[in-house]
Amino acid sequence: MYNENELLTKIAAGDEAAFKQLFEQHRKKLYHYLITITKSREVAEEIVIDVFLKLWTGRELITNIQHMDAFLYKVAYNKAMDFFKLAARNARLQKLVQEQMEAHQEQSADYSLLNNECREILNNAYKQLSPQRRLMITLSREKGMTHEEIATELNLSRNTVKNTITDSLKIIKQYLLNNHITHFVYLLLLSDLFLD
Repeated sequence: MYNENELLTKIAAGDEAAFKQLFEQHRKKLYHYLITITKSREVAEEIVIDVFLKLWTGRELITNIQHMDAFLYKVAYNKAMDFFKLAARNARLQKLVQEQMEAHQEQSADYSLLNNECREILNNAYKQLSPQRRLMITLSREKGMTHEEIATELNLSRNTVKNTITDSLKIIKQYLLNNHITHFVYLLLLSDLFLD
């Protein structure tokens, strides 16, 4: 296991094993995020593959990415919007999207209840943070801002922002673990709820 900087450096040099590690670290979160946008498992799976394909083909620049999650979510969102634009011009694709959305709505009552419970748990975890930490987490996870952008906006050093966000995520994780929230639910909360 490499740390993120080592991982990105190895990927930039063409190391496929390092790229596979990055893929495994991020694919599930990205998939769940895309499900919330597209309401289609098939479309979400395709976009995840597209996002990572784009990342691999442009790997020489990967070390310039400061916040991998925000970068991946932004690329995924743009690809989802491209899909919807294409669907708007294609009747057969429109029908497929409509069918997927209807199928998704049948499950939405149960999902909505679970989603509300998860949000309440996460909000309680947020309350463990100081206002400054909550603000940084919000800017990072909900607004998709990089550490550099947050540092500029809050007039702090990039390292202060990075360390604060890392510590804040540890506090949230510890709260969830103390309240018997499993690691799987923790990942779901951080990937799905931070990004609505």
